[in-house]
Amino acid sequence: MTAAAEKAADDLAPGGRRGLFGDVSLVAEQQRTTTLPDAVRRCRWIAIDMNAAGFTLLFAESSLERPLLAPCFDSDYPEVSAATKLAAGPDRLMLARHARASSVPCWWSDMPGSASDAALSALRWANRIEPLMPGACGVAFPVHADYGRYGLVVFFGPDIMLDSEGLFDAHARCFSLFEAVARMRPGDSARVPSISKRELECLKLTANGYTSEEIARLLSLSVHTANQYLSNTTQKLDAVNRMHAVAKALRMGLID
Repeated sequence: MTAAAEKAADDLAPGGRRGLFGDVSLVAEQQRTTTLPDAVRRCRWIAIDMNAAGFTLLFAESSLERPLLAPCFDSDYPEVSAATKLAAGPDRLMLARHARASSVPCWWSDMPGSASDAALSALRWANRIEPLMPGACGVAFPVHADYGRYGLVVFFGPDIMLDSEGLFDAHARCFSLFEAVARMRPGDSARVPSISKRELECLKLTANGYTSEEIARLLSLSVHTANQYLSNTTQKLDAVNRMHAVAKALRMGLID
């Protein structure tokens, strides 16, 4: 069989279809998720069903002074997309608190008058929020798992189409996906480290190129105290040095 014939057979195979991310199998989604790439594929299938251009799965931590959203993966996996950094920014405190206290989905639209805007406006049992990113529509599904772990699965794009039935179906699949990912990261390994506001401030200034002496002067601290905050953060992030801690904090969305 030629490559073209094999491709045509795949397109016509029972349980298969094509979407924004290529061929998918409806049966495969039901198989046990054991690795992060498996989870990314499952999330792509959910995105396809609502015609979303991108997605991100975020973990949250409720024991911090401010609940933070930390990226686990997104549609640019293994990289982290600019859209995810917007969705998980430090100014998303209200969204993180909503995810902790409620399971009601949220939606936004930065495309007034579009078909996606009309479809999302018609959704029942979903709250409208301020746009998480410009030039797109999106839906954020709060999700919860054992041991108090919670987070959000976010889908976005200019052409999202979702009705109320599709909303319930997608939310159920997001819950199942989040539980599977949480099983891969048992216990506290799925949690954002408990880092204080001052420790994050010191780390963010380090990311911007400031020395310990400059950080101490800017924050009205002693040099010893500034170094101690940075040492604490390095240990909490299980990093080998300050710059490794900065890289991990950026990856987790703790700083930007």
